Amino acid sequence: MNVRNPDHPVQGVFVDRWSPRAFDGSEMPEADLKIILEAARWSPSAFNIQPWRFVYALRGDAHWQTLVDLLNPFNLDWAQHSSALVYLFSDTEVDGRNGKPNRASGTHSFDAGSAWAHAALQATALGYHTHAMAGILKDEIHDRLGVPARFKPEIAFSIGKRGDASQLDESLREREVPSTRLPLDKIAFAGTWS
Repeated sequence: MNVRNPDHPVQGVFVDRWSPRAFDGSEMPEADLKIILEAARWSPSAFNIQPWRFVYALRGDAHWQTLVDLLNPFNLDWAQHSSALVYLFSDTEVDGRNGKPNRASGTHSFDAGSAWAHAALQATALGYHTHAMAGILKDEIHDRLGVPARFKPEIAFSIGKRGDASQLDESLREREVPSTRLPLDKIAFAGTWS
């Protein structure tokens, strides 16, 4: 496994979090999933609107196959082996100012991203891994999941324990390691962009 070395002394959960695709297919207690979603619930948002909404299924429950089938074929191939699938939506209609549409500011997507990050970090703290996927069947989600039109499908994410990389397609096996990050001085600039 790659060694990830932060440039500054951040908490270990930030470096330990990464996005594998090989999951072991084990069952996950619903209580663990609720802890992960509870962490997401405490995310910050503009005007405290909390625009995130989640639709989830645990492996083996009545909704599992429906959620699996809403992944694009590439993601379906590996994510079906996870323990839980969660679809993340953001509310496009409320921005905290007298019910005006949120579309102009775009903060609903940004805030939903914050919720995703909180969920991913909490999952890591519990010993799970997560993998976010933009490759979802967005045109079918509203009808198949009964989601009101005002809610934008942002991503889906899989949660589970790591499995053996040999179960992955050969093209993905070599990528089944934690990725590195750009150095801080390449992305953060004091005073002006340099």
